[in-house]
Amino acid sequence: MSTLRVPLHAVAHARAGDKGNRSNISVIAYRPQAFPFLLEQVTEARVLAVFAHKGASACRRYVLPRLCAMNFVIDDALEGGVNGSLCLDGHGKSFSFLLLGDLDVDVPRVCLPDGSTYLIRAR
Repeated sequence: MSTLRVPLHAVAHARAGDKGNRSNISVIAYRPQAFPFLLEQVTEARVLAVFAHKGASACRRYVLPRLCAMNFVIDDALEGGVNGSLCLDGHGKSFSFLLLGDLDVDVPRVCLPDGSTYLIRAR
């Protein structure tokens, strides 16, 4: 099966939150066909690497198959948390956009909404 490399936001949306110094990011596939590819490629290690520059020390993934979603809990990503950080985004609300834009995935064309190809990236 032929695949295309696209940014994660082409096949999924996300929601971010926080608890103390932990960021919580849910990644939800737009189409069920994309979910197996996301499970394979959106790993704890890859997500942790996206947030390494923030000092993240660990990442745990929780799979929610009936929702075609995953939830990532990332430790030490918020520079101490809302009350302790000088960061402009102490809650980490923009972290979902960082993950969706920085992480590329390889998926078949059928996984893209309406078969569009405008987001294909070079391999």
